[in-house]
Amino acid sequence: MRAILFDFGGTLDWPQHWLDRFLSHYRSAGVDLSRAALDAAYDRATQAAYRAAPAINCYTLRELVEYLVGLQLAMLRRDGPGQVRSVLDEAAASGRLGGIADQIVGAFVAESMRGLEQSRRVLFRLARRYKIGVVSNFYGNLDRVLGEAKIAESVATIADSSQLGIFKPDPGIFEAALNDLDIPAADVVMVGDSLDKDCAPARRLGMRTVWLRYAGSSRAEQPALQADYRIDRLAQVEELRW
Repeated sequence: MRAILFDFGGTLDWPQHWLDRFLSHYRSAGVDLSRAALDAAYDRATQAAYRAAPAINCYTLRELVEYLVGLQLAMLRRDGPGQVRSVLDEAAASGRLGGIADQIVGAFVAESMRGLEQSRRVLFRLARRYKIGVVSNFYGNLDRVLGEAKIAESVATIADSSQLGIFKPDPGIFEAALNDLDIPAADVVMVGDSLDKDCAPARRLGMRTVWLRYAGSSRAEQPALQADYRIDRLAQVEELRW
């Protein structure tokens, strides 16, 4: 193997999907809602942020999360379940909504920074032996976020979906990274937390695949989407033998 590509969210920043992380922090901030209720607001906020990518491509991680949480809260207040709307409207009327948003953002970003620091050390060591790339459905500012985390210095290529206009699982986003590295797919490994968005399309292109199945995941393995390797911690990539 000559190169390793990594997903970002749920892989490098913290081994858990962003939706599940946001849900935990909403509940800790006193907003008791179901995963399904947040999922709808999360998805719509994500799509709105993708469309806004040209305006937010210089955002830091904190600025991005503040923007996303603001969108999520606005959508929950407008279209969320009645009980959630009542809680948020009451918080807004009493001047507490800003504090709730700040708590969610602060907890999310602090968690991410801890995860990124651990990943920084892993990627620094791997970069001595392999070309490193990051391939992510992101918001046009992935280079800024990786630079802020001091990970960019170990990364040879960044494929940010909002900059390329190609989103996983479209194989084009992986092909862009391969072309930039000028390394054939057979000599590249893809590491990600999603079987269908990371592992399946990379495998179809001929890459080896590593599924980061984070602790506590309820995701059942799908035989048709099996990865070549499964790990529970990012650092285990260093132990794999191709």
